[in-house]
This record gives sequence, C-alpha cells and structure tokens, in this order.
Amino acid sequence: MLTLRDVLAMPAVRVGEPQVLAGGDRLDREVRWVHSTELVDIGPLLRGGDLVLTTGVALPDHPDALGRFAGGLAEADAAGLLVELGRRWTALPPALVETCERLGLPLVALRREVRFVTVAQAVGERLVDAQLAELREAQRVHDTFTELSLDEAGPDEVLAAVQRLSGAAVVLENGQHRVVDYRPGPGDVAAFLDDWERRSRRVQPRERTSWDESNGWLVTRIGRPERSWGRLVIGSPGDPPQRMVAVAERAAAALAMHRLHDRSRDGRLRRLHQELLLGMLANPGDAEVVRRAGLAGLPLDARQYVGLAIRPATEPSTAAGLAALLDDVVAATLHATELARTGALVAAVEDDVRVLLAVPPRADAVAGVDGLVAQVRARVPVVAAVGTPVDGLDAADRTLRESAQVLTAVAGRADAAAGVHRLEDVHVRGLLVLLADDERVRVFARRELAPLRQADARDGTDLLGTLRALLEHPGSRSAAAAALHVSRPVLYDRIARIERVLGASLGDAELRTSLHVAVIAADLAADVNRAGERSP
Repeated sequence: MLTLRDVLAMPAVRVGEPQVLAGGDRLDREVRWVHSTELVDIGPLLRGGDLVLTTGVALPDHPDALGRFAGGLAEADAAGLLVELGRRWTALPPALVETCERLGLPLVALRREVRFVTVAQAVGERLVDAQLAELREAQRVHDTFTELSLDEAGPDEVLAAVQRLSGAAVVLENGQHRVVDYRPGPGDVAAFLDDWERRSRRVQPRERTSWDESNGWLVTRIGRPERSWGRLVIGSPGDPPQRMVAVAERAAAALAMHRLHDRSRDGRLRRLHQELLLGMLANPGDAEVVRRAGLAGLPLDARQYVGLAIRPATEPSTAAGLAALLDDVVAATLHATELARTGALVAAVEDDVRVLLAVPPRADAVAGVDGLVAQVRARVPVVAAVGTPVDGLDAADRTLRESAQVLTAVAGRADAAAGVHRLEDVHVRGLLVLLADDERVRVFARRELAPLRQADARDGTDLLGTLRALLEHPGSRSAAAAALHVSRPVLYDRIARIERVLGASLGDAELRTSLHVAVIAADLAADVNRAGERSP
C-alpha cells in the first residue's frame, strides 16, 4: 500500500519542500492515483484514495467557496490535497486550512515549484510496481497451492506453505475449537496458543474469512458451513492484506480437498481391512484371504501375529454416536501403527475395533502392543485387550477371538480403561465369556439370583445390589458399606435379609462362589443385550 507519507518522501515531491498544514494525523491514508487539476468542482470526478495536485490559480477567494471545494474532496474520500505556492498564493488561505483540518483532509503546501507530471509519473510507477508485485505474489500463491492440491498434500505440507507465505503463526483447529496442529511464527507461540479453546469459541465470524481484531487472527472456515471440519487461523496483528486472505482461503481449500481424498482412500482401506479380518475369522488360512492380506501390506514372512480388540471407553447412547466413536478409534489406531511402522489390519467389527498386528519374531510383542495402545489412548480413551501371539495366519482367528473374549470379560470392570488386558487377567470371567452362548449358563444364573430378584421386586429393596457390593469387597464389609453409601448396621441388616431369602449363610464359600459366578454371567448377558439395543 502506497501512503501519502510515502508520496511526500519521494524525491519528486521533496524538491517542493512540502509542509503539512492540516490532517497531519492522516498521512498513512492510501494513495491510489494522482490527479493534477485546477477545477473547482473536481470532487464528484474523484475516487477514494485519489491525491489532488493544484496550483490554486482557479480556486475561489471567498472562504465559503473554499470550504465547499475542500468539502467536495473530503466527500469523495480523497487521499489529500497538495497546493503549489507562488502562482496564486504565497501562503494558503486560513479558511482552506481550517476546513481541511476540521474535515480530516490532509493539506500540504509545496513551497517550491515542482513538475506535477513528474510527481504523477513517480506515483504511477510505484503503484504499477506494487500491482505487479501483488500479481506475482498472487501467482506464487496460486502455483504453490495448485501443486499441493495435485500432490494431495496433507496438513503438514499445507501448514508449512502457509507459514512460509505469510511469515506468521498458523493454527489448524477442529470443529470443537481444539488445536490439531500448528506452526510457530516469529513471536512467542506459547502466548499465541494460550487459552486457545476459550478464545476461539468467542470468534464467530459470519463470513467464510474474516479478521478478528481482538485476537489478531485471520480466520477462515474449512469446508461447507453445514459440515465445517474446522478452521485455519493465521496470526495477523493488523488488518491483513488481500494477499494473506488469498493464502488463507487457498490453504483452507487445499485442506478440505485433502480431507475429501483422505476420507475416500481411508474408506476403501477400512472396507478392505474389514473384509480381510472377517475372512480370517471365518476361514483362517484361506489362500485367497492370505494373498489379499499380503497385497494390502500385511507382512507374510517371518512374523508373529497378535490380535487386538479395542472399544471406546465411553458408552454412547445411540448407534450414530457409537459409529462416530469407532471411526475415531480406527483413525487413532491406523495413526499409531504408522508411527510404529507395524504392518496391521484395522477395522471396526460390530461394537469394537479389531486389529491384527504383524510383529517381527524377535520383537517384544508385549511392549509393542502396550506402546501402540498408549499411542491410541493419547487421542481417544479406550479399553484394550490382546490375544496370545500366533506364528501363522492360519491361526489368526485364535488370537483375534481370544482378544475379543478378553475384552468382553473386562469391559465392565472399574479398571477397564487402564493397561492392556490379557487372558491371564480375566480368570473365571473369561471362562464365562467363552460359555456366554450356552443356555445352561444363563439358566444357572437366573436360578441362582431369582429369589433375590423376586424379593427386590416385591419389597422395593436392593438385595441384589448389596450382594454385588459384598462380592466385590470380600475382605472388608466396611468397604462394601461405603460402596453402598450405608452404615455398617444397615449393611448387617441387609445381609441378614439376604440369608433369610436364600435360606443359607453367606459364610458358605461354595454358596458365595456360586452367587459370584451367577452375578458375572448376568452382567455379561446384560452387556450383550445393551449392545444389541444400540445396533441399528
């Protein structure tokens, strides 16, 4: 932007010994062109940003007429008025000076003769040079993002290009106003990112791209308004130039295109992985399934295979909510396998994410799986269970089924979201998971717990809940009472009621074991029923 201050500093103007008489605080106004004229009614012919040069030979003497002349320039939003002294006045009329000051119109007296044509040429050349530079920069922006789009560049490359072109800090945030990635600028990035989520939520622009003065952010939306995938933010303490706006919008378009391409590729990849995992579960060792798995990137030679089952730690209330969570878990797992450089098949199967990892035979499978799950948990809270490693894909179904059984066994435990669970962690619960489809187990659980359920339904008590607390805290009745939020005398009274209903003492070890097995079996059946209700 060429300002009036820049024009006054040009050699062609400095020879006229310019003296600012009014509007000295407006010298940073943009100059878009120069007109030399002696017309009194030039105002309606001007555009905003035009700079007027005159000798004043045709200007009126009367103060009111001079005021109307200055008012016409101000109304046209002229950049300023330069008057050459000597031909008409040796000093500018006070009325003209006072009116220009009142209207905020910069007024400059040229105390020596200047060649107006030279001034106009110098300003025109500067403006043309600036326009050419702007066009070259626009072409550079266009070429940069066209190349990135053709290369299907990811967020890393796009953000790096934005930082390089803008020279400022750049942030990519998701739809929940959380920082996904960023590139630091020349200033303190910690201060730029401080309290980001709260500050970002307060910025709600109506346009696709806008400048937030309070934060010094240029913000542009990524994707359509009804399905916005997030926003791109570029640090801009001052009102950003059009070039930076173009950078922001082209970058947002490149990020949106990448997401579309990525979702398409990711969708095909996930469908393929799901088909392969289901094929291995249905027909392990099938030559066609093995061949397709190898073509999909799963190493086939000198590997041990480990099944991993992962479930979101939070339980959604709808099928759509479950699908969204599973999608996040799949994405996080694929990202973790890429970081670990581990060949794997990853797909959502029913309510879980199933993974088959190909681990080098000399690698520590336990540490490898634990590290991968930790990477997933860094992005999504999950419950994870792992099967016993096997030496060939013909036994892949065994490790996959075992991981799913262990996951089902631990899903209801308080510590389910901690660690990675294995077969040795689940004990009798694991056995009951294996027998979950056996009707005899269900009949046993219903028979064992029927007296307590009937008493609870009849009397409005919670004897079954009391029994559960006792079984979960076998060594401390104080802990059981605390879990129920009752006093010890109340707990003892409930224990006595349970024993009367059952007609037996809870001190009998065999009875306690039988009841505990029945409670676990009932819980597992309830989990299966809830999963069925969520399914579409």
